[in-house]
Amino acid sequence: MLSVSNLSLRFGKRVLFEEVNLKFTNGNCYGIIGANGAGKSTFLKILSGEIEPNTGSVDIDPGKRMAVLSQNHFAFDEYPVLQTVIRGHHKLWSIMEEKEVLYAKEDFSEDDGMRASELEGEFAEMDGWNAESDAAQLLSSLGIEEQFHEYLVKDLNGNQKVRVLLAQALFGNPDVLLMDEPTNDLDVDTIRWLEEFLAIFENTVLVVSHDRHFLDNVCTHVCDIDFGKIQIFSGNYTFWYQSSQLALRQRSDQNKKSEDKKKELQEFIARFSANVAKSKQATARKKMLEKLNIEEIQPSTRKYPGIIVKQGREVGDQILTVENLSAKAESGEVLFSNINFTVSKGDKIAFISRNTLALNQFFKTLWGEVKPAKGEFNWGVTVTMSNLPNENAQFFMEKINLVDWLRQYSVEKDETYVRGFLGRMLFSGEETQKMCTVLSGGEKVRCMLSKLMLENPNVLLLDEPTNHLDLESIQALNNGLVDYAGVVLFHSHDQEFINSIANRIIEITPNGIIDKYMSYEEFAEDAQIKERKAELYKL
Repeated sequence: MLSVSNLSLRFGKRVLFEEVNLKFTNGNCYGIIGANGAGKSTFLKILSGEIEPNTGSVDIDPGKRMAVLSQNHFAFDEYPVLQTVIRGHHKLWSIMEEKEVLYAKEDFSEDDGMRASELEGEFAEMDGWNAESDAAQLLSSLGIEEQFHEYLVKDLNGNQKVRVLLAQALFGNPDVLLMDEPTNDLDVDTIRWLEEFLAIFENTVLVVSHDRHFLDNVCTHVCDIDFGKIQIFSGNYTFWYQSSQLALRQRSDQNKKSEDKKKELQEFIARFSANVAKSKQATARKKMLEKLNIEEIQPSTRKYPGIIVKQGREVGDQILTVENLSAKAESGEVLFSNINFTVSKGDKIAFISRNTLALNQFFKTLWGEVKPAKGEFNWGVTVTMSNLPNENAQFFMEKINLVDWLRQYSVEKDETYVRGFLGRMLFSGEETQKMCTVLSGGEKVRCMLSKLMLENPNVLLLDEPTNHLDLESIQALNNGLVDYAGVVLFHSHDQEFINSIANRIIEITPNGIIDKYMSYEEFAEDAQIKERKAELYKL
C-alpha cells in the first residue's frame, strides 16, 4: 500500500496541496486529473521522491518497489536498449553491477566470495537469470524488434525511445507504478497493448493522462485535484464527469426533492455499471460502483468552457473534391500519394495515419499553406471554413491584448461582443488584457477556438485540436463538435474524441487511402481493413 499523510506543498504564496491524506491500495489504477497547473505531475514527483513536500510524508509498505515512467527521453541515451530496460529494476541492476565488479577482481578474497554468494542468492530470488530474456520479450511486445535491443537508446527514433522507457517502467513487475502521460507519442496499437497490460496488472498504478479513452479503459478510481485538495472517487473518468455533472444539475434544481435526487443518482450508477465492459479491470470497477455510496458523488467545482459553433450559412452540395493528391517530405520520403475522395453534407471525417507528419502536411495542403507535389483539390463556393492548425505561433506575433487580438478577426468591432467569445473560453476580467505574446500553449488554443466560434463557419479543418488543452477544454470541445451541424475534417490522437465525433474514417498511407463510413472502433477491429492497411504500407 502507498499512502500520503498531511501532505502540503506551496510555492511562495501559491498553495498546490494542503493537508492531503490518501491511501492507494493494491490492484487499483488511479487516474490523476485536474486543470492545467493544478499539480498533477508535481504530485507524482512528490510520490516518487523527486520533490520534497513542505509538510507531510509519503509511505510505501516495507519491501515494496516503485517504478516511474521517465519523462526525460534523453536520460539513457548512452546505454544499450536492453540494459536500459533492466535498469528499471534498480535493486536488481545494482546487484548485477556489484557482481560484475567482484568477479573482475584479480585478488578475489574469501570475503569477496561470501559477498558474491549473498548477491547470487538475492539475484536468484529476483529471477535475475531470466532478466535479459524477460526484458527482450517485453521490448518485442512493445514493437521494439530484436535487432534494436543492442542499439544505444540515442540511435532510436522518438517513438521507439518512448516504448523503451515504457518497458523500463514495466520491467520486473513493480508494486507501485507511476506514469505521467504514458500515451504521448505512442501509436494506437501500442496504446491498446498498454491498456490490456494495465487491465490485468495486479499492483498499484497512478497515472496522469489527457487521453480520456485510456483513462476510461484502465482506471478503477479518479483522483481529483481541485482547490488545493485531492479526493479519490470510484470509477473511471467518464463516470466521474457524468456523475459530477448530474450532481451539479441537481444542486441547482431547488424544486426537486432529496428523495428524487437520490433515486436519480442510484439509477445513474445502475445504468453506468450495466454498460461497463467485461474485462477484468472493468468488472472490478463495476462491483465498486454497485457498492458506491451516493454521498460520494459530488458536483465538480471545475469550470468548463462553452464551445458552441454555429454555421453562418448552410453549406451546399459541392464541398470538397480531392484528386490524385501527393506530397513528399524535405528528405524526399513519400508522405502520401494517390489520395482521392469527396466530402458530402453531414460528414465528420477523422483522418488517421501511422505518420503524423503526413497528416500535418495533408491539412496544410487543404488549407492552402503548402502546395501538393501532385494532384489537386477544390472547395465548393458555399464553403466558409475555419482552420485550427497544430502550429499556431504565427497568429500570436503582435504584442496586443486578447480583446484587440480577437477583434481583428471580427466584422463586429464592439468590445462587449468580442469579450463574449473570449468569455466562453474562460478569459474574463483582467485576463482579456493579457498580451497574446505571453500566452501558454493551452491559452493560445483557447483563443483560436474563440476565433473559430466568432467566424460561424460551415466547414471546420482541425489538425490535432486537443493539443495543449486540459481535460475540461477537451470535453467541452468534444461536446461542441458532436452538436455542430456543419462539416468537420479533423486529425486527433484522442480516441474518445474520434469515437464520439467521426461518422467516417479515412486512413492516409504512402500509397493511397482506406475510406469507410463507420465508427473508429469498427475501423480499428475490421479484419479486412487490417489486411488492406498492411498491403498499402508495404507497397
